[in-house]
Amino acid sequence: MHAAKAHRSDAPLSLARRVFLKFGLCLGLGLSFIECVWGQDTDPRKARPQKDDRFVFRGGTKEGQLIALDDVPKGGPPVTAYPIDPKTKIVRNDSRLNQVLLIRLDPADLTDETRARSAQGVVAYSAVCTHTGCDQWDWQPETTTLKCPCHFSTFDVKDGARVLDGPAPRRLPALPLQTVDGVLSAAGAFVGRVGFEQGG
Repeated sequence: MHAAKAHRSDAPLSLARRVFLKFGLCLGLGLSFIECVWGQDTDPRKARPQKDDRFVFRGGTKEGQLIALDDVPKGGPPVTAYPIDPKTKIVRNDSRLNQVLLIRLDPADLTDETRARSAQGVVAYSAVCTHTGCDQWDWQPETTTLKCPCHFSTFDVKDGARVLDGPAPRRLPALPLQTVDGVLSAAGAFVGRVGFEQGG
């Protein structure tokens, strides 16, 4: 009887400890408090891109419209997109960490590993900088690189978005692509942890 009562009284403490640890982990991943509490995968609008997800324009006059291969201009600039579940038509736009940059380059200019994840020269990367989480970008067409205007980290999109310059601690996570009936779609999940460093 006493043992059972002790076990029950420890349960809230154990739950609180798990919530606290989960919150700390989420902060390290750059997730918001709401995403931490509810979990990004419990709501399909927050879930990270899934295999076979299509993409829609994040903003502008075509906001919410499906992105075809021809919608991504050759040589840039990037198109910012959100994934959409092709079956439920739910756009995964309730987390800014789901923003994806689609960039179309000459396949011959891509490294072998980057080309293997591309679809006809289109590469996809997380649109959230791995330094402090900025999600605005300067496209540099002369070098086909991305520069974060917040702290000037530069990423080589031809080579897996590796860091060329600046304080970013790691490359942008890549998203493997495929085409289905001329429409771009995800061929898998992000390669690498999406999010940014805290206090960096």
